[in-house]
Amino acid sequence: MLDEKELILEARHVTRKFPASNHRTLVACNDVNLKFYKGKTLGLVGESGCGKSTFMRFLVSLDTPTEGEILFHGNDITKMKGAKLRDTRQHIQMVFQDPSGSFNPKMKIRDILCEPLLNFQRITKSEKDAVARKLLAQVDLPEDFADRYPHNMSGGQRQRIAIARAIALEPELIVMDEATCALDVSVQKTIIELVVKLQKEKNISIGFIAHDLGLIQSFAHQIAVMYLGNIVEVLPADDLHKNARHPYTQALMGAIFDIHMDFSKKIESIESEAPSPLDVPIGCPFQDRCTHCMEICRKERPLLMELETDHEVACHLFAQKGGAQ
Repeated sequence: MLDEKELILEARHVTRKFPASNHRTLVACNDVNLKFYKGKTLGLVGESGCGKSTFMRFLVSLDTPTEGEILFHGNDITKMKGAKLRDTRQHIQMVFQDPSGSFNPKMKIRDILCEPLLNFQRITKSEKDAVARKLLAQVDLPEDFADRYPHNMSGGQRQRIAIARAIALEPELIVMDEATCALDVSVQKTIIELVVKLQKEKNISIGFIAHDLGLIQSFAHQIAVMYLGNIVEVLPADDLHKNARHPYTQALMGAIFDIHMDFSKKIESIESEAPSPLDVPIGCPFQDRCTHCMEICRKERPLLMELETDHEVACHLFAQKGGAQ
């Protein structure tokens, strides 16, 4: 059970609101509650624009929630400033979707890898070459890549460099924002294998953002499903196929194409498009696309309720039926 593991970071009632035109408000994250455990991967999945990246940016202090708190070892990082915030940042690192956008194209790989270590005075300039070669070896790249520039490398190689830079400071948590979506499927597989290997070696916690439910299910320990800024279900990844309960999660599962799937069954799609984040209906945000919509769904937003250990769902179906099925 995940509850028996060490909790390192917890988001409590995190909400992010942005002002919009005509005096409207866009709620990117709505009362989000999530937990990250030592050495475990939490996969955050959902359609584009659902608020996944907005939430994960809070963890690395690239943005601040409008409401709520994010506790890292019991300390609220949203309230940190100055030296304390800077010190905390070295323990939570991020790998972006496009690594090239976070690299200085004029810097050699050696300098890119060692810049965080120099910033925190972990190494001296004379140690750069040896440290860079060690980091390259850890992500299965040749040591002589230290003399290359980012544009001399493939997309998969640049993503390995981004991972090497993220682990350089020996962080406790790494946030990966769609870190494989721009790569070929075969390259995706090798990157995921590398991430899993490093996690086991270093006992790192990972928050992984993805559109691909099938991909994240293959290596995550826990999955949180997000819809229009709301967490609608959280459950162990191993239980996804047999225990997914929320209609949205089930719809995502039904749309997965897999070589081991039952080809006699029709691949389902979710009817209609998600409403605008500026026009989320009162009640359940999924109501207009749900075949189980009831009268209460149009009046009250369902809150996460525990169905069983480590499994929560926000759906009136289960409140009406008295919990787990």
